[in-house]
Amino acid sequence: MQITKESLIGEVLEMDVSTAPFFLEMGMHCLGCPSARSETIEQACMVHGVDCDELVEKINEHLAGK
Repeated sequence: MQITKESLIGEVLEMDVSTAPFFLEMGMHCLGCPSARSETIEQACMVHGVDCDELVEKINEHLAGK
C-alpha cells in the first residue's frame, strides 16, 4: 500500500505498527486516541507544523525497506 497525505493515521498504524515512531517524533503522542487515528496525515501535519510531503516520503521509504 502506498501511503499518501490522505491516508488515515489509524489505517497506516494498522497496516504496520512500526510506523508509530514517525508520528511520535512529530509530537503526536496520542496515537491511541480515536480522533487522532481518524485524522489524515495531512491534517496531523498541519496541526503539528510538519512538512507533510517529507513525512509521507519517510514512511513510504521505511515501508519499502521492510
